[in-house]
Amino acid sequence: MASTQDTPARSGAGGTALWVVIVAGCLIALLSFGPRSVMGLFLVPVTEAREWSREIFALSLAIQNIMWGIGQPICGAIADKYGTARVFVGGGLLYAAGLVLMAWAPSPLWLHLSAGVMIGLAASAGFSIVLAAFGRTVPATKQALVFGIGTAASSMGQFLFAPLGRALIADYGWEQALVMLGAMMLAVPLLAYALRGKADSNAAAAFIEDQTLTQAVRQAFAHRSYVLLVAGFFVCGFHVQFIAAHMPAYIEDLGLDPALGAWSLALIGLFNVIGSLAAGVISGKYSKPIFLALIYLARAVAIGLFILLPISPLSVLVFSATIGLLWLSTVPPTSSLVAIMFGPKYLATLMGIVFFNHQVGAFLGVWLGGRLYDTTGSYDVVWYISIALGIAAAIIHWPIREARADAPLATPAQ
Repeated sequence: MASTQDTPARSGAGGTALWVVIVAGCLIALLSFGPRSVMGLFLVPVTEAREWSREIFALSLAIQNIMWGIGQPICGAIADKYGTARVFVGGGLLYAAGLVLMAWAPSPLWLHLSAGVMIGLAASAGFSIVLAAFGRTVPATKQALVFGIGTAASSMGQFLFAPLGRALIADYGWEQALVMLGAMMLAVPLLAYALRGKADSNAAAAFIEDQTLTQAVRQAFAHRSYVLLVAGFFVCGFHVQFIAAHMPAYIEDLGLDPALGAWSLALIGLFNVIGSLAAGVISGKYSKPIFLALIYLARAVAIGLFILLPISPLSVLVFSATIGLLWLSTVPPTSSLVAIMFGPKYLATLMGIVFFNHQVGAFLGVWLGGRLYDTTGSYDVVWYISIALGIAAAIIHWPIREARADAPLATPAQ
């Protein structure tokens, strides 16, 4: 007899068809990731119009990243207790309000509140909560693949909103562009209905019956594999945000065409879609911890070759495509491992904690890149730190166990 986890799920909450759940979740992931991924397009027009320094705008984005991290376990806990739909509705409305308020912001304080705090918290009610909703709805044998599809959808948001954002700014001005982006976010509460509900108590009982949220978090942090997973995801955030924030400037510093920086980010977004889908397929068939170790090791090798070999437009494009394949390919196996270890009941909370450490790494990658550049006059030190972190992450992930947290350790044969 097949286990409960292996039984194919044909519908979500209220009998909603599984394909509707997946499509709605992917659209929410796309929308929640899109506007925040193109905030850099507004740096020049906003600072010039308001006569602010670029540091003021950059600080807002740094606040956004850390608030995104802080909000994820909170939103996860709310989703686990009250259902994911309520989180999506609140997040979509907050996102829309943040974008509109950003268009009006008359002072840096209001910019930090809107672009930083509000959009950061709203983003925490998006991508990771979508994956948690998939985790409770999709059968275990298909979860890694669906996690990959959801991750690819968020990447497509970055790819689609970049030209859309530029077009809106050019045609309507930056203020109206932000208002229009805010209006688009009102689609999220409508899509939320398809992902209503929370983890089924019968499915959760297959893990630990009557476990409280506090007990689940304690169990997670007492579990060595989960702690290693949390620690390793810090590196992902460091890599992604350092490259996203500083790659265009690095390219321009080398005397290359500044437009190459934009092409670099676009290529990363495009190949990220491919990498995320491939990661979902691969991690569904092979060892997830080993796959994660190989991803981080491949990042270290790619970065090392990029900075040690002569840099040209071709090498920039090749590196962008390569790092794009590895960009968010960590998400499907990481999310799948959390689901395997602890089941669906508190999946959103426990994934939120993992993603929080990702954002701590993201904050440090953005800030340290600027700080060390100001101190040393180059990004070389941060590139080498990125290589070292990639190797460390590969080592950290290798001993992770792909099993339930309460599963007994294997004992040697007598």
